[in-house]
Amino acid sequence: MRIEAYNQVQSIYQAQKVNKAQKTAPASHVADRVSISSFGKDMATAKAAVKNAPDVRADVTAPIKAQIDAGTYSVSTESFAAKLMAKYQELG
Repeated sequence: MRIEAYNQVQSIYQAQKVNKAQKTAPASHVADRVSISSFGKDMATAKAAVKNAPDVRADVTAPIKAQIDAGTYSVSTESFAAKLMAKYQELG
């Protein structure tokens, strides 16, 4: 390969290059704004309420726990079977 030929080809390509660096007008002062819809505000309120709610409702679980600790808690097999079948039919 001849170096002279390379230099000639390179000079042709550089002559065709366009200078991409152009000065642009300074941007006018534009302020960004965010607006949240009323639905978004309602969702944020609901999310905060759920976050602050306890995971376990002690008023419901405390009596059952006391019955289990005392050994007096019993489950109705008929009621359990009926609820199980209802759930099965709901899923199927």
